[in-house]
Amino acid sequence: MATKTLAREAVTLPVNQILAGDCIEVMNGLPEASIDLIFADPPYNLQLRGDLHRPDNSKVDAVNDHWDQFASFAAYDRFTRDWLAAARRLLKPNGAIWVIGSYHNIFRVGAALQDQGFWLLNDVVWRKSNPMPNFKGKRLTNAHETLIWASKDEASKYTFNYEALKALNEGIQMRSDWVLPICTGHERIKDAAGDKAHPTQKPESLLHRVILATTNPGDVVLDPFFGTGTTGAVAKMLGRDFIGIEREEAYRAVATERMERVRRYDASALEVTGSKRAEPRVPFGQVVERGMLRPGEELFSIGNRHKAKVRADGTLIGNDVKGSIHQVGAHLEGAPSCNGWTYWHFKRDGKLISIDILRQQIRAEMDDARPH
Repeated sequence: MATKTLAREAVTLPVNQILAGDCIEVMNGLPEASIDLIFADPPYNLQLRGDLHRPDNSKVDAVNDHWDQFASFAAYDRFTRDWLAAARRLLKPNGAIWVIGSYHNIFRVGAALQDQGFWLLNDVVWRKSNPMPNFKGKRLTNAHETLIWASKDEASKYTFNYEALKALNEGIQMRSDWVLPICTGHERIKDAAGDKAHPTQKPESLLHRVILATTNPGDVVLDPFFGTGTTGAVAKMLGRDFIGIEREEAYRAVATERMERVRRYDASALEVTGSKRAEPRVPFGQVVERGMLRPGEELFSIGNRHKAKVRADGTLIGNDVKGSIHQVGAHLEGAPSCNGWTYWHFKRDGKLISIDILRQQIRAEMDDARPH
């Protein structure tokens, strides 16, 4: 049985396991503040009235299972409050949660998240590139679902691998509308009769983006509505630990078989582009006091258009301006702001070298000095 020891409380977590039972009861039995990220795909409470048929009169395999049926909105709200309270207790102080839903439930869940004390970070529209059509022609084709990303508290220092998402998006900042296909073809898991094993199985591409963006290798990801195990499969591939909770025996059986087939990616492939904001801050004055640049030494802008001298206190002075490397650069360019680290260069052997090289050298030394 796989477990993960939490040194602070000397307790263990049942990682990389699928736990049977009601999600609220199971979550309440796990150690407090032990989970890094929760991904939840709760019942939608679709309130379906009768069967849905295609134009050829064939029946649509809709979500009409007993686990998606609630007596009233009040009953659904009580359920939502209870599982969110259990989830919040489990999150570490800097933990976060993702909840996905349709128009039937996501607004009720969003209000409950705020009522519970979660701090909303983003809502993401998952725009389905291949949505199911609206057969009756009485409404718009429902082509998206909404994800809400929230930290445990307003002050939580949640994980966000900004640069990794930007790299995933070919160097462009990732937006909050994601165009991804629904789960079809070989990815759609079937039961023994050849039917869908689960009506709302999510695509691995969606979970890949969520887990890559908001966790790090070794983190523990909990899914309280595990279903056929997409969260666990992607977490395992990406080198994270998972805990799944599922009360339906049929889904647990499918998910267990799926987990056995999943293989973790090679460790060298799990590293992602780091966030610049996560790197330690290095004052320019530290470069000066360490003698990497000397007071009186000249710095040059890109293209040699401007120059300034280094002062002993880590500021620069030009013909008509003095201040930080950022302030002087912005003044000379007539710009509202300037990143002095990439703007200024020093000369060595007649070549211009970015002062950011010196900052990276200091950061590398700081990293080497940290306990690993």
